[in-house]
Amino acid sequence: MGGAWTYGKEDSWVLIEAFVREHGLVRQHLDSYNKFVEKTLQEIVNEAGEVESGIPGLKVLLGKVTVGSPRVKEADGSESPILPMEARLRNLTYAAPVYLEMVLVEEGEEKDRATVYIGDLPIMVKSVKCPLSKMSEEEQVKAGEDPKDPGGYFIVNGSERVLVIQEDLAVNRILVDYGSSGSSVTHVAKVFSSTAAYRIPVTVERTKDGQIYVSFPSIPSRVPLIVMMRALGLESDRDIVNAITNDPEILNELYPTLLEQSRVAMTAEEALDYIGARVAVGQPKNVRLERAQQVIDQYFLPHLGTKPENRVEKAYFLGQMVERLLELVIGRRSPDDKDHLANKRFKLAGDLMASVFRQAFRQFIKDLAYQLEKSRSKSKEVNLLTLARADVITDKLRSALATGNWPGGRTGVS
Repeated sequence: MGGAWTYGKEDSWVLIEAFVREHGLVRQHLDSYNKFVEKTLQEIVNEAGEVESGIPGLKVLLGKVTVGSPRVKEADGSESPILPMEARLRNLTYAAPVYLEMVLVEEGEEKDRATVYIGDLPIMVKSVKCPLSKMSEEEQVKAGEDPKDPGGYFIVNGSERVLVIQEDLAVNRILVDYGSSGSSVTHVAKVFSSTAAYRIPVTVERTKDGQIYVSFPSIPSRVPLIVMMRALGLESDRDIVNAITNDPEILNELYPTLLEQSRVAMTAEEALDYIGARVAVGQPKNVRLERAQQVIDQYFLPHLGTKPENRVEKAYFLGQMVERLLELVIGRRSPDDKDHLANKRFKLAGDLMASVFRQAFRQFIKDLAYQLEKSRSKSKEVNLLTLARADVITDKLRSALATGNWPGGRTGVS
């Protein structure tokens, strides 16, 4: 037995050594950043799709985004290609220009089309966009670069900066746990519903008297489960129960909620009005209903979609949350461990750059819409090349990397 065990241990070291030799220690950063440049950048642009101005019929359509090669702008306005060593020695930022196709549309017809420079993207050393990744060792030495340098970091104002991997609770996964001691809540099921743009916690709570409530940030108070289910379009008690479980033991735990919360028979519209009365206090009925629908579509489990046709899917997901919660109540499952790695996800360089670029790009679009209106109101011809202010994106990306302050209030990321 002993012999076999040591043999296994030695073997694993051979594997680890081979892995490090083959991939190096920074492969994860490079792969993540490459995916960001090749895929995620375009997705972020597509999310926006078009820029509406305040003037009816005037808008800008956004097309393909491309990233150039790293370059430096000299004082006299000329541009020349740059390698990491020069950036380090001259205290420059190792970055490449980003270009975006834009089409000016007026009253449904195309007026102007241009590829516009929208800002600088810091380039990770040895990533796809870095010339070093395509050079042989000899060529790197000739260019004054170190072929043994693994890359995986950025150069901002001459200093080398690495993005620290961020550990985060897994999104879109249902985690169940006991309520905190001393509160009226006995059991909790929680999910961080996350789309590319935002993450929203949705909580299902069970109180001491067996009632189940749903809460999420857009509504100031807890909503009874049955009301939420009806608002999502499941009108009959039978539909609601079927969405949760067909197990008699779990059903038993659901009875107090069903009896108490179904005492007042509600239609889907009345359920929406119940929610509307809490988000649009004192408004007329049609406004209340509209606001309630908007809140449910946009801010309740957005990872399942933000259209009215996604509501039934959301009701079934909520049913699944309730079922897991009640399984915990009857002791059929144990609480999820928030510290277990299976319930965590790591954010690498690509995800982190994406979140900062997304924020910068939103600001850029706001500015673009404003410039569009401004240049239009002077009744001149609109020129796409002069509309875009590139420093919005450049400054945001550079300052995030230089200070380590990230969107979402995180510090020390870089």
